[in-house]
Amino acid sequence: MPDNVVGPGTDRAALRADCANCFGLCCVALTLTRSADFAIDKDAGKPCRNLQEDFRCGIHTELRTRGFPGCTVYDCFGAGQKVSGETFDGQDWRSAPRTAQQMFQVFPVMRQLHELLWYLTEALSLEPARPLHDEIRRTLDETERLTHLPADAFHELDVAGHRDVVAELLLRAGTLVRATAPRKKKRDHRGADLIGARLRGADLSGADLRGAYLIAADLTGADLRLADLIGADFRDADLSGADLTSSLFLTQAQLNAARGDAATKLPPSLGRPSHWDR
Repeated sequence: MPDNVVGPGTDRAALRADCANCFGLCCVALTLTRSADFAIDKDAGKPCRNLQEDFRCGIHTELRTRGFPGCTVYDCFGAGQKVSGETFDGQDWRSAPRTAQQMFQVFPVMRQLHELLWYLTEALSLEPARPLHDEIRRTLDETERLTHLPADAFHELDVAGHRDVVAELLLRAGTLVRATAPRKKKRDHRGADLIGARLRGADLSGADLRGAYLIAADLTGADLRLADLIGADFRDADLSGADLTSSLFLTQAQLNAARGDAATKLPPSLGRPSHWDR
C-alpha cells in the first residue's frame, strides 16, 4: 500500500479538545436524551448534574460504567477552548451570566467549523490530492477566519452552505486518493446500510464508506486502508485487528464509538481508546 501522507502534516494540536481550558460547554450547551448513551434527559443550556464548580466532570473516569458512554465519544475538535478563551476572552458563563445564552449558541457553530478544519488539514497532507492543495488551502484559511469572528457574528454564518463547499472539496480529494488503491474496482458503499454486517477480513481498501451505517458490524481483520470513512457510523463496530493506518478522514470520535484491540492498526494522528483494553 503506498504512503499517501506528505510528511507529518499540519499540526492539529489546536483541533484537539483541551477540557482544562474550557468552561464545560459540551456539558451545558448540548441536549442530552436518556438512552443507551446518556443516563439522563437534559435540556440545552442546563448544566449536566455531573458538572462541578470548576467545570470538570465529577465522574469523568466512570462515564461508561455510570451510563454516559456518549460523553466519551463526543469530540468538540478544540471548539470548547476556542470559544472559552478567545471568543469570550476567558469570561465564563457562571461569573458572567449575561454571556451564557450567546456562548451556548456559538459553541455548536464553532464545533462544526473546527471539525471542517480537521478534515481540511488532513486533505492538505494527502499527496494524491496535490492538484487540489491550493483550493484546499484557501478553503482552510477561510474556515479558520470564520472561527475568529466576534461572538455576535456567528448567528449570521451560513454554516450549512460552507459545509457543502467543504464536503464537495473533500469528496474530490478522497476520490483522488482512493484511486491509488491497488484494486481495479473500488467498492461504493456510500451511505450504505451495513448495520450488523459480517465483514470479517473484508478487503475494503479504497472503498467509499462515506456516511455508511456500520453499527455493530464485524470488521475484525478488515483492510480499511485508503477507505473514505468521513461520517461513517462505527458505533459498537468491532475493529479488532483491522487496518486503518491510511484510512481517510477518520476521527477520534469514530474510534471511541467502536470496539477494537491491541492489534487494530491506527493512523498516527489518532489514539487507541482506553476502553479497548478492557
